[in-house]
Amino acid sequence: MTLFVQALCALFAYDVICACCRFETIHSMVRRWKVARKNKNAQDAFERVCSAVNYACIWYPKQSLCLQRSFVTTYLLRRHGVDARMVLGAQKIPFQAHAWVEVNGRAVNERSDVQATYSVWDRC
Repeated sequence: MTLFVQALCALFAYDVICACCRFETIHSMVRRWKVARKNKNAQDAFERVCSAVNYACIWYPKQSLCLQRSFVTTYLLRRHGVDARMVLGAQKIPFQAHAWVEVNGRAVNERSDVQATYSVWDRC
């Protein structure tokens, strides 16, 4: 199955999970995901996953918000051997929460100032 199709399916799965589960359930799911064995093409997988998620979000029939996008990106990166962390953060004034993905402490598939804009609540 192509990464694009996997990303679309994961976006849909997130919507189904959200319809029947609380945020705590989603959070604990992400915490439990294991990183697959690293492969020699981890950098290639990293770029292909990020690109697939971007395209899937464009073609998904509803708008994908940051938490859904981060959930899917983290899931796919870990399945392809990349140790990704979903990060939850917020800024105080004006209050705004945001989710993004980090690999080796660096925000990925995200605007460059995200780590300076938001204080981290949790990394999972």
